[in-house]
Amino acid sequence: MRMSRASWLAAIICGLWALGALPAGSRCTFLAPAAWGQNFGARTVSGAVLDGNEQPVVGATVFLKNSKTKAIRSYISTADGHFHFAQVDMNVDFDLWAEKDGKKSATKTVSTWDDRKEFVTDLKIK
Repeated sequence: MRMSRASWLAAIICGLWALGALPAGSRCTFLAPAAWGQNFGARTVSGAVLDGNEQPVVGATVFLKNSKTKAIRSYISTADGHFHFAQVDMNVDFDLWAEKDGKKSATKTVSTWDDRKEFVTDLKIK
């Protein structure tokens, strides 16, 4: 990957600041390229489907919907209620919910603003 001249300058100034060669009150973040703060790559989304009594729900269908393309992936919860999606794009928001026997959990959002590589949550079907 090639770094632009501004990126090299930012790296040098931030390095000098980190080594204490620049005054403690100075900041180097203003020179950082905008892309440094973005999420790139993939994450996993996992958790458990639970009923109103906090017991695992076996055989629930868990849906993961891409908010851009509207494509939906699904997973059937295991004997202990768990679900797992791998290779979930961090640059797209997703809706996540579970259904079983006509009942549905609340929909949760897996947001691009969330920088966790492992998004873990429980879905409660009531």
